[in-house]
Formats: sequence, structure tokens, C-alpha cells
Amino acid sequence: MKYTRSEGEMGSEPKWTPWIWRGRRGLQSSPPPPTVLGAAISVGGVQSQSITVDRQMRRYEVPRVAFINKLDRMGADPWKVLNQARSKLRHHSAALQVPIGLEDDFKGLVDLVQQKAYYFHGSSGEKVVIEEIPADMENFVAEKRRELIEAVSEVDDKLAEAFLNDEPISPSELEEAVRRATIARKFVPVFMGSAFKNKGVQPLLNGVLSYLPCPTEVSNYALDQTKNEEKVTLSGTPNGPLVALAFKLEEGRFGQLTYLRIYEGVIRKGDFIHNINTGKKIKVPRLVRMHSDEMEDIQEAHAGQIVAVFGVDCASGDTFTDGSVKYTMTSMNVPEPVMSLAVQPVSKDSGGQFSKALNRFQREDPTFRVGLDAESGQTIISGMGELHLDIYVERIRREYKVDATVGKPRVNFRETVTQRAEFDYLHKKQTGGQGQYGRVTGYVEPLPPGSPTKFEFENMIVGQVIPSNFIPAIEKGFKEAANSGSLIGHPVENLRVVLTDGASHAVDSSELAFKLASIYAFRQCYGAARPVILEPVMLVELKVPTEFQGTVAGDINKRKGVIVGNDQDGDDSVITANVPLNNMFGYSTALRSMTQGKGEFTMEYKEHSPVSNDVQMQLVNTYKGTKAAE
Repeated sequence: MKYTRSEGEMGSEPKWTPWIWRGRRGLQSSPPPPTVLGAAISVGGVQSQSITVDRQMRRYEVPRVAFINKLDRMGADPWKVLNQARSKLRHHSAALQVPIGLEDDFKGLVDLVQQKAYYFHGSSGEKVVIEEIPADMENFVAEKRRELIEAVSEVDDKLAEAFLNDEPISPSELEEAVRRATIARKFVPVFMGSAFKNKGVQPLLNGVLSYLPCPTEVSNYALDQTKNEEKVTLSGTPNGPLVALAFKLEEGRFGQLTYLRIYEGVIRKGDFIHNINTGKKIKVPRLVRMHSDEMEDIQEAHAGQIVAVFGVDCASGDTFTDGSVKYTMTSMNVPEPVMSLAVQPVSKDSGGQFSKALNRFQREDPTFRVGLDAESGQTIISGMGELHLDIYVERIRREYKVDATVGKPRVNFRETVTQRAEFDYLHKKQTGGQGQYGRVTGYVEPLPPGSPTKFEFENMIVGQVIPSNFIPAIEKGFKEAANSGSLIGHPVENLRVVLTDGASHAVDSSELAFKLASIYAFRQCYGAARPVILEPVMLVELKVPTEFQGTVAGDINKRKGVIVGNDQDGDDSVITANVPLNNMFGYSTALRSMTQGKGEFTMEYKEHSPVSNDVQMQLVNTYKGTKAAE
């Protein structure tokens, strides 16, 4: 599971607008969508946000086109931005358009491929008028078209052959060559315009269709759940079995609207589809194609299309098939949350909206959990890190208009035992009527490393010293006791409880008596088993410019991190480290300060590992102080 924070200019609008799909459930089994656009400002140029987002696009091997925006602004210079993209982002790129005028005189664009001039009339630039190239621009346009052909020829053999032979290159030949080079990620076509006034937006959308890959040109993979999540290549045609991914949920006027991306096969209105994640069989009551906020009812949809369905109860990331295959597009393994926050609405009147928001977010994201603290009565939200929870708190405020107070983030520590310890406890109580009597004898010990379970109970009693109907109550008692260790009150993991002996009373023994005996027996022997505290350790991958490598590595060491890898990627250093989550609070701000906003990091859960003795003492003393204050 990864959550990425790209460090750019705080408070400023993004200089690039990427559509990047991150896998929420561990491994992402299908590649990100190919239609990725970058928007650079013609005045500000390529800035640190542009650099970090471009780095993500390279990591996910996404073909892209660039768009230089705001040509109507004072000081606009698209050629300066293009040169910056080549030097800072190392893009092999060239302009596909030339502006007709700049700043207040920006009137339209000349298409270098089709060799036509486009003018945008109307209040919103909605009327596109195509004319011949202005006479005073012909020489400049010819020079820029030659530059474009040269740039594409360097990465496309077919066009290079025609270029070297001095053959005339037709618009269709040049368009095909640009498409081949873009899909191969060897070239980035650059468009221009002013998005606010809709000047250049229509040619940009045409460019998405002309130069970026369609669904059948991309390899998509599913995970076969019958073969231990083995990768299966999907054909992307309507002929195969239905495979569709629910990638977005929306609260509509008529209930939950589920957006589906169809990877293979056909979905029809009235069909029965199977949710592989939940095992439920569902009928498709209504199928719609979305046009912004308008819906068009359709009878069927094929591979490559995005549609929406009503009345389907599912979570984001669920995969639907026709039942003939058991494929999922994302891994079924959901990691345990590593961080928690206490949240509560400021106003009691907004409790309904608050609950509605939390329920929806749980459906959207299986790594987001909601619970109730039994002692304080507070609502506790848990997730995969600080940024993850911050986003959901902000969404509660923005989407549901509920102001929430947020407690201090709490790292999900665990406790475990390190050696075997015996227990022998007799719970005896006389209350005038039927009493309570139960005795349990045995031992607790740590589970071997790599054990698939976190708690194991074994009954090794020979004979009927404890009637068999009380054994489940004893197991329940030990499980309940293990929910809260005595060091800092966190759950105890990797624990094996073995029951070897005990005693019962014909009248006074009951399930409650043996459950209580188990709880007290666990507390009695827990200290002798030398318990330790486990903290979540995160696998952190940083990508920073080489000049900041020493500063960043020093900061990781200060946070008690262990650097396990250091590689070079162009002008960037890639540092891999294992860092305790408890020391990663506020790291995004710190990294931004150290790297002038040019650094980025991803963080995923690795394991729970024992804390050092000084940290353990500090945590135990803090816990005792909190309990004493209560």
C-alpha cells in the first residue's frame, strides 16, 4: 500500500495535472490510464511540482502529452517553457502548435501537423474557425514544423527514412509518427492555449484521441484468485468473460452511483454480475453513460468503456465478473492500519452527516477503518498514515460540511511476549447463591517467526478435569485479555496459549467463571513472559535531487531510520530506508524544507518490530501517567 506526497509549492495551483492511479490494495495489477496530461504555466514555467509529478509518470511508464497554459498572461513565453521541459524534465519534446500572438494579442493557434490556423470565437471560445496560415507567419511555421519533424525522426525510424530522403511528409504520416513515438514513451507532444478562455482546448482533446493509446493498445492484468493471485493478461476485447472494476463511488439523488471501468467482455442491463471481493451475485438494474453530471441510459457497454450503475452495493476497488472467472483487478490482501485518530463532530446536530461520511469512506477504501473507543466513547478512525487520515478529515469538512475536532495521531503499537511463562490461577467467589469456581493451568509462549496467525490457543488437557463445554469460554477469556496488554494497553500479538490442567466444581463452575479465570491468569503470567512493545516500521522510498542527498540521509538517521538502499536515477538520488512510523510525523513538511520542494517520498507498511529499551520505558511511563490522571 502506498501513499505518495509530492512536495510542490504550497498554496499554489498545480503546474501539472496528472491522472495517476495508485494501487490501494498492495500491488496494482493493472497499469495506470494512458491519458495523462501535463499543464505548465507559460509564465511560471516548469516548477518543482512539475518535476515531482513527471517523476511519478516515469515510474508508472505512462505515455503523456503536455499543455502550456495561460498564453494570454503578461510575460507568456511558451518557447522558454518548452526549453525548460527539455532541460529540467529531460523530455524529448517539440511543439505541435504555434501561437498566433501572445498576451493580450493571443488570437489562436497554428497546427504544425495539419498546417492550418485555428481561431476561437465566442465568449467561451466555443466556435472554432479553421483558416489558412497567416502570410506573415509562414516562414516561422515552416521552421517550427521542420523542428518537429526532426525531433520525431530521432525516435521514429519510418519518419526518419522519409526525412533523410528529403521526401515531402504529409500530415497523416507525421500524425502517425507522433502517435507511435508518444505511445512508445519516446516523445512528448506539446500543445498550447489558454484553458480559462477555452482557447486551444478543443485541439488538445483531439490530440488525446490522436496521440494517446486506446484501451486495446495497453496491457492490462488481472489476478486469478483460484491460482494464488497469479497474473492473467486480459485481451481487452468484448469477446472474453466480463471483468469490470468499480473505481469510484458517488452519492447520487437515487442512491449510490458506482463507476465501472470495463476491461474485458460486455455488461448488459438486467444481467447478473458477481462481486468477486464479497462473493455476492447482483442484478444490474440500470446502466448509464455519464456526460459530466448528465446521464444517458444505455442497454449495454463493451470493453474499454466507463459506465455507471445504480443500486449496486459494493466498495471502491471491487471487481465484477460474469461468474465464469474469479479475477480481481486489485489484490484481495488488505493490510492492517498503522495509525489512528480520535475524531468527533463539533456540533451534535451534524452527527447524522458525520456517520454518513464515515460509512461512505469505509466503502470507498478498505484500508480506512472506523471504531469506537470503549473507555472514552470517542470515534477512532484508522488508516495507513498521517496523510491518509488528513485527507479523510478534510473530505468530511468539504463534502459533508461537518466541522470535526481531531485528536493527536496515535500510532498502532502492539505488544508481544518473548519467553515462556507458566500460569496457574484459581478464580473462586461465593456470593450467597451459586458461586463462581474455575481453575486454569498452563503456559503462554511466543509463536514461531513467520506464523500465519497472531493468536493460537491449544487445549492439551487429558481427561475431563475441565468439562469440554467450558473450553471455548477459556479461549474467549484469553483472547479478550490479549486485546489489551499491561505495558501500554495495546493488543498482544504472536501469542500461543496452552492449557495443560485445571479444575472445576460440579455446581459453581460456569462459562463466566472460567472466562474470568483466564483473564486473570493471563495478567498473572504476562509480566514473567518478558513482554516487549512492537512499533510499526515503514518502508520509505525517497527521491530527491542529488545535492540534497546528505541532508536527507542525515535526517533519516536522526529519526532512527535504517538506510537499506541508495541508487542514482538521472539527477536524482533514490534512498530506501526502514523508519519507525512514530518518528515520521510532519515528515512531508520537513522534506519540503530540506529539498526546496523538489523531494518526494512514498511510505508503505513493512512490519511491527520491537522498540529499543529507552523508547519502551518512555512509552510505559507515558501510559502510566495517563492512567493515573484518569
